[in-house]
Amino acid sequence: MTDIRSRIRTPHKHNALVLEPSWQPGEFDSHFVDCPFLFSDAGRYYMTFVGYDTIGYRTGLAGSSDLVHWTKEGLILDRGPAGSVTQYNAALTCILRDNALYGPGQARKIDGRYVGAYHAYPNPGCENGPAVIGLCFSEDLRHWTVGEPVLRPGPVGAWDGGGLYKAWILEHAGVFYLFYNAKDRDEGGWREQTGLATSKDLVHWTRHGDRPLIPNGPAGSIDEIFASDPCVLHDGADWVMFYYTLDAQCVTRETAAISRDLLTWTKIDEVLIDVGPVGHIDSRYAHKPGVIAHAGRLHHFYTAVAPCPDGKVGAIETGEIRGISFARS
Repeated sequence: MTDIRSRIRTPHKHNALVLEPSWQPGEFDSHFVDCPFLFSDAGRYYMTFVGYDTIGYRTGLAGSSDLVHWTKEGLILDRGPAGSVTQYNAALTCILRDNALYGPGQARKIDGRYVGAYHAYPNPGCENGPAVIGLCFSEDLRHWTVGEPVLRPGPVGAWDGGGLYKAWILEHAGVFYLFYNAKDRDEGGWREQTGLATSKDLVHWTRHGDRPLIPNGPAGSIDEIFASDPCVLHDGADWVMFYYTLDAQCVTRETAAISRDLLTWTKIDEVLIDVGPVGHIDSRYAHKPGVIAHAGRLHHFYTAVAPCPDGKVGAIETGEIRGISFARS
């Protein structure tokens, strides 16, 4: 545990947004950008991100040679037709990739196609209603075919009965693992925790038990209310799940848990990325991890949220600026 802690710490914040909203009415990312996922392909780094335009989520792609300077390439997963599961939202949050923590993060194909995980909410607005999780497929990482949902909310009263959120998909030893966070009810005051479903064929999925793998912590803990947005990578004998927390004071931070078998997890009880001071880009929230390495240094990307300066056009309705930054080892 001591060794893996030292290998996942990223104390050096970039302290600037590397990806911002477009602020342009009508654009898919006019109001905010969110949920960074990092991978590489053909020697170049890429980030999928979710854009919000007051109707719902859509997914974009950005590219970089150094993980610091990013260029948006545009929309890669649009909303679907009326009546479809993605009518209002299409949030691609993970693509099957190399599992190694300090590896290249290369996107992987299964039977000739890249495999992504998306989630979609049933109503217009920001995360409005109980979402489902599905898979999507691509031959070029820029054009995606959306499949039917593979996971829906659990029964009333279950830890995931209120709706599903961001998923992380990986393959290990012939088994596909789909980690996801979910809420216990689709009403105010819910709690979010992280669980797992598995498959051997990407079609038939089985939930791992009826309890979350990463439950909320006790009263007073940093993850008392949320333990959300898994990002799962492998390092030596250890698996690391980066996730974000919410405490009773409505403060979000990044932390992690460690496992040897992908099923039993031990929280590290340490804050990896904390919120910044007043005036900084992440003074309100630091959350939603996306991790990749470059030149031997770990880069921990996250969604940074701060109050919106007076007069800024196009900010989210709640008066926030929501963009993407990172910290590194």
